[in-house]
Amino acid sequence: MPPSLACSSSTLSCAKQLCKATASSTSSRSFSTTPRTQQRTTRARRALYRWLATVGDNFRNPLPGSTNYLGAYNAQGKLKRVVEAEYKKANDKKMDKGNRDIPKDPSEALPPESARDRTPFPISRSFISQSVLSEEFRDEIWFRIMKQGKSVREVSVDMGVEMSRVGAVVRLKEVELEWKRIGKPLATPYAKAVMSMLPKTGFAEDAASERSLPERKLFSKPKRLMSDEERKKLRAANREQRAIEARGIEGRNFARHESINDLPVHSKTGQQIFHPTSESRQFTRADAAKVFDERLLPADDRIPHPEMVVRQRELVEGLSDEERMEKAQLRAAKAESKRLAEVAKQVAKDSKTKRVETPRWEFRFTEANVEDAGKTGRGHKGVGWRYGVPLYDRNKGLVKIPQSVE
Repeated sequence: MPPSLACSSSTLSCAKQLCKATASSTSSRSFSTTPRTQQRTTRARRALYRWLATVGDNFRNPLPGSTNYLGAYNAQGKLKRVVEAEYKKANDKKMDKGNRDIPKDPSEALPPESARDRTPFPISRSFISQSVLSEEFRDEIWFRIMKQGKSVREVSVDMGVEMSRVGAVVRLKEVELEWKRIGKPLATPYAKAVMSMLPKTGFAEDAASERSLPERKLFSKPKRLMSDEERKKLRAANREQRAIEARGIEGRNFARHESINDLPVHSKTGQQIFHPTSESRQFTRADAAKVFDERLLPADDRIPHPEMVVRQRELVEGLSDEERMEKAQLRAAKAESKRLAEVAKQVAKDSKTKRVETPRWEFRFTEANVEDAGKTGRGHKGVGWRYGVPLYDRNKGLVKIPQSVE
């Protein structure tokens, strides 16, 4: 409210005093028509600028050699794994009071990333950004397939990459080389920028050197029948095997990119079946597959790499390295002979087909014989059999019962 005025003098001087007081009060007070609910945006704006100065600064100046996701930073804008590493180091120094403080190495690398650091959306913790193959890893896959002549299955097992991804890498690499040959520009800066933001599965330069698994003794008898010395050796062998699997497949010094032997879900196995059987019967995976469908293969044969199951069984049986190597060579020779037979069959089929190419289509002509259809004209070698044969069940005047027994 405006200040009270005591008008003891004339009316004119009192009016002048009242105008001065009204002008001073009007300049010091703000009369706004903005609703009170919109005045609260200033608090959100202050929070926005506070976030830009702490957490947001990490995205304005990204950290080299690391991913840059929201879930990796705390409210102060620091990497959570770095804070935890410093806290652990401080606790270690407190435990060891006798040692002097060691100066920090400026070239010390960041702590390794975890699944928590790969969450782009802090509210959705279940979404984790998966690793992609690095450029060196893709080049090595292409080199082993195209230059060394290895099969897709072999490269998939050696490098821990699914067979479909191995094929995709080789195809895309061939497209890239073709574009370079014809002089078509590549989006190299864009690719480098995207790869710097994503987690990658790296590949060391010396990873291509072949290194065999260390020799270890496998025990086929139960643990309750082992001596203390045998149990110690078995535990040591198991630890060594887990360490090798952590470094990579077959002991190589590059990490496993993904699971390569997942069982695909078949449409026939989607239903629930209650199949009674006797307790004395040995019910195997092959029997379970027959319950779902007579033509369904067991799980050991439907996985992408059934040979890995065979090798593991040989290890459990306690076969020596020479015996396992000999069996592996026999399986490889059998698979190669089967592949060559299929190639020869396809070549023989292509030699009987005449191809005529046009700007839009490719016509294929094959020699046909009327006698191939058989006596009834419904033989599978006849022309047009794959398109269906009409049924004569409803036609009148036709004999539909067998005339003779053969």
